[in-house]
Amino acid sequence: MAFFSYKNIEIDGLASCVPKTVVEVDSFKKRFGKEDVEKFKLISGIKQFRKSVWEQTASDMGFVAAKKILSEKKIATSQIGAIVFASHSFDYRRPATACVLHKRLELASDCVAFDLNLGCSAFVYGMLIVCSLMTNSNMEYALLVVGETNSKNISPDDKALVMLMGDGGGAVLLKKNPESGDIKGSLKTDGEGYKSVIIPAGGYRNLYATKKKFIFADGNKRTLYNTFMNGVDVFNFTISDVPKTIKEFFDYTDTNTNDYDCFALHQANKYIQDLIIKRIKIPKNKAPLSLDRYGNTSSASIPITLCDKYGMFDKQEIIRTLMCGFGVGLSWGVLSADIKKSNVFPLTESDDYYPEGFINSPDQL
Repeated sequence: MAFFSYKNIEIDGLASCVPKTVVEVDSFKKRFGKEDVEKFKLISGIKQFRKSVWEQTASDMGFVAAKKILSEKKIATSQIGAIVFASHSFDYRRPATACVLHKRLELASDCVAFDLNLGCSAFVYGMLIVCSLMTNSNMEYALLVVGETNSKNISPDDKALVMLMGDGGGAVLLKKNPESGDIKGSLKTDGEGYKSVIIPAGGYRNLYATKKKFIFADGNKRTLYNTFMNGVDVFNFTISDVPKTIKEFFDYTDTNTNDYDCFALHQANKYIQDLIIKRIKIPKNKAPLSLDRYGNTSSASIPITLCDKYGMFDKQEIIRTLMCGFGVGLSWGVLSADIKKSNVFPLTESDDYYPEGFINSPDQL
């Protein structure tokens, strides 16, 4: 087990942003039929989700979240030693979207900036990577930004995913503090499942694939440029490997469910969450649900869930939190940290985007 432990680092700010447009799952009844939609709602627990405007990217929502933290905490941009953008929804094939965020946030030139190409596990992976950067450097503050615009990659005819995936972003500010509790984590990967959640075309392996629509094995119509998920593979992995890893984490850290106030699980769907809760014996009131209103937001689901649950509090009370991200890769991880309620900000709604980022002719370079 790849286990990590960091001292003297704390979560000093956590913010999330979602688009303003609310899509009701019931609105798909005309397209897919009442029976299929009602069945989907029962299994997934999703009643509505958020959809970004066409011009808006994941980094736009991450920018709003990061800007809110810096403003609320009154942190000078010159104090930020690193910014990492963890996502599957990048602004460009190159450069790194973290560099775009670096410019927009007006960070200093001695600030580290790079992207992390992960989805549902990105928040957990990103947190542990940023903690490692801070532990082995002189930086006092660092930003992790996450986000997805899943709606842009899904076929409108895909009733397995078009009602499931939502758009959103988040950011976390990490700070060195000798009085903070430990941040601990465990990361795992099963590359055998790389085809389980995939967009087959558009990358450098299959750059100019046909845009023809196919009927996939699950009966849904898609192009190779749309997201495909093998639901059976993902379900089996989630209900077996994920609970096992959480139990291993308990054993390694000598903790149990009583040692945590909150279990912020990746919001895959309610049926999967309920099974994980049952297998780990987590009290339901300790596992908040946000997917019923925001859908599966992949890398952003953990910060969105925490901001949705605790963003209205201004108390200094500590939330002993266990976070778990799992999915595309296949990749998963567990993370524990103490978070002050006063450092969790309410969700922000925004359709803002970065006009300067649109480059449609050489004279814009």
